[in-house]
Amino acid sequence: MSEITEKNNRGVDADTTVARLFVLELNAGRIHSMNTDGTEHETIVTGCHLPDGIVVDTDAGHIYWTNMGVPNLNDGSIERADIDGTNRKTILPKGWTHTPKQIILDKKDRKLYWCDREGMRVMRCNLDGSQLETLIESGHGEVERQDQTRWCVGLTIDPKRGHIYWSQKGPDNAGRGRIFRANLEIPAGQTAANRTDIEVFFDGLPEPIDLELDTSNRVLYWTDRGDPPRGNTVNRASIDNKPAEPEIVISHLMEGIGIALDVEGDRMFVTDLAGSMYSARLDGSGEKNVLYAQGNLTGIAYAEIPKEK
Repeated sequence: MSEITEKNNRGVDADTTVARLFVLELNAGRIHSMNTDGTEHETIVTGCHLPDGIVVDTDAGHIYWTNMGVPNLNDGSIERADIDGTNRKTILPKGWTHTPKQIILDKKDRKLYWCDREGMRVMRCNLDGSQLETLIESGHGEVERQDQTRWCVGLTIDPKRGHIYWSQKGPDNAGRGRIFRANLEIPAGQTAANRTDIEVFFDGLPEPIDLELDTSNRVLYWTDRGDPPRGNTVNRASIDNKPAEPEIVISHLMEGIGIALDVEGDRMFVTDLAGSMYSARLDGSGEKNVLYAQGNLTGIAYAEIPKEK
């Protein structure tokens, strides 16, 4: 789920809501909205600056997305619009976050969380952009910025245990990708750069990218780029009983990026940079190529939104 809540707690009513996907097209700078089978496909936002992550706040009727910008210019930003793409507004101006990637919404505490790749940070703020915080700082300065093992890419949170998970992908095909876990709050007397509660959840991965958490079944899902057999896949693992190796549930992606879960509907949606969007059950069975040749696709969000009256 793109929102960190369980769908049955939202009181979803199939008679008054419709399932929609929101998909980012990187190079064209566009946001698309569509049904889960790819029909009723419409472009709702244009002119984004290399968009990467997207999340939907169904209660407020908003979408939020990250613009990576040009990495060496430190001109990333975060924007918001209504679900139909109107009333566009900048939440974090250029330069407040370096290269923002995957973004998620904590509905309960009304916070946005995201990874900042070249910024080597995990960050959060209020929905209006206020109270900007750095929770994790994996590096600092130009020298360390060249070390791709420090780049933070995808993230999710576990509200039940108060944990945050994030990926640091490492160089291309290097097998140095890692997924980390830490407490949501920095321990007292520590900082984002020296906190001691960070643990490695998985290491030796090809290039882990975006993460999603099934909070009902306590299972973490993520996309992984890089070469087969472990790369270009969707993986999953229990977060309470971590296996020695993650389970590969989908393979043969073309540089997989975005992932969104519909846990109640037992399905996932995945995008890749080659322009394809896939759907499958949560165990990877019933995989279908819903769209292809759609440009360079990055982030994807699933939401149940009110039907038009």
